[in-house]
Amino acid sequence: MRKPLQTALLAALIVAGLNTTALAADAHKPAATENASSSNGFHLPPFPADAHVTQSTVVDGKTLKYTVTVGSLPVRDEKGNVTGEVVFTAYTMPGKDRPVTFAFNGGPGASSVYLNLGAIGPKKVNFGVEGDNPSDPAILHDNPGTWLGFTDLVFIDPIGTGFSRALVDDKEATKQFYSTDNDIKYLSRIVYDWLIKNGRMTSKKYLVGESYGGFRGPRITDYLQTQLGVAMNGMVLLSPYLDPAASDDENVSPLPWMLTLPSIAASHLEREHKLTPQAMAPIIEYTRGEYASDLMRGRSDPQATDRVIKKVTELTGLDPLFVKRSGGRLETQAYLREVFRAEGKLGSRYDSNVTAWDPFPYAPHQRTGDPILNGIIAPTTSAMVNFVTQTVGWKIDARYNALSYEVNKLWHEDDDANKGSVSQLRESVANDPGLRVLIAHGWNDLSCPFMASVLIVDQMPAMGDPTRVQVKEYPGGHMFYAREDSQAALTSDVRTLYGVK
Repeated sequence: MRKPLQTALLAALIVAGLNTTALAADAHKPAATENASSSNGFHLPPFPADAHVTQSTVVDGKTLKYTVTVGSLPVRDEKGNVTGEVVFTAYTMPGKDRPVTFAFNGGPGASSVYLNLGAIGPKKVNFGVEGDNPSDPAILHDNPGTWLGFTDLVFIDPIGTGFSRALVDDKEATKQFYSTDNDIKYLSRIVYDWLIKNGRMTSKKYLVGESYGGFRGPRITDYLQTQLGVAMNGMVLLSPYLDPAASDDENVSPLPWMLTLPSIAASHLEREHKLTPQAMAPIIEYTRGEYASDLMRGRSDPQATDRVIKKVTELTGLDPLFVKRSGGRLETQAYLREVFRAEGKLGSRYDSNVTAWDPFPYAPHQRTGDPILNGIIAPTTSAMVNFVTQTVGWKIDARYNALSYEVNKLWHEDDDANKGSVSQLRESVANDPGLRVLIAHGWNDLSCPFMASVLIVDQMPAMGDPTRVQVKEYPGGHMFYAREDSQAALTSDVRTLYGVK
């Protein structure tokens, strides 16, 4: 299986079993009191008490006044010891019966800053599109696509990301926090604890997860439903990493190549200013029809290979010799070097039309990092640290990890990790006829291609209303919301999911 950080963003980048009643009661205690007497051998300075500030943002000419809270919740092991502390950023507004939405990014190793300051929070910093530079001023401005007008927002940073921290050594942290199954249990309890602490158990509840956060989404929803007794009203999965196994078996199965060809074709259409849903429809049908069947024929039918090469060349605009040598099977990183080779640039797997200079153009393999990942750390880190410590006043002398490669390196998958989250998605929808799900993708994303979700949802039983689980695509890549028009379209679709005008 490909490492999650290499195939699924963050940002777009866990745990201890314990009695939920005890944990809920402990959530009311200040974090400083919790870790001051920690018995785990760590003597870190205590976290500050929760900090609050009042702000406003303007959306569609309407001023929204809200409260920002930055605070932490403890994580305990089976013996009741505090083994970690999770930092959250919450945006709330007055009003009866307001829903609350919990937001997770992915990685593993990503904080929630990408959804917060890029997609749905009330303030935004520019990043993730062609022309953005890491050294540009990290200035926050009103976010026209914020969801705050119709839901409160709680952004959660998993242990090892943002300012959230383990209070045990790396070996124990890996055991308790950095594994597929424990990650879900721990984050589910954090959602539960925040609801208890803030008296929001009766609110409508939603979850949004991006990338590996999209892998988390169905599993957290299922765990909350079946283990903690908390039912979500809806899920929004942005560029989700739902099925790791779909990209395996590249030597035999046509599926890995089926997942990426439509996104590569979409990038070509965009460069020609021809990208529309209408233009993509026949490409999707070709991919799941003739392309798949011709690939399966292999060398038993030379004419099938010729058809694939001719059609793939037509759809992608690539050099016919490059397509021929690949057998019509376009490996992602090879494609991202080839498509911009004449310009001396590389495309990003998170949006293949976002580029950077290739500092080693004559090397046999790509030797530098991804153009988007290399470019988003500085602006998001600078903006979030300044916002938390200066604007909100949650004073902390610690490093902020927008994207932790250390967490990703320590991460290990449990036995069922390669099964993905599709089973939990099906079970959650089956368990609750009121649950609605929106799966949203950017056309150009090669890290979590939209075609995977299209095929996954097509195989799901309808379970009543078939529109309860929908896949939507938008111009852009993994963080398609960085584009103003795509963000506006997403927000409109999400408002429909939430049942607001």
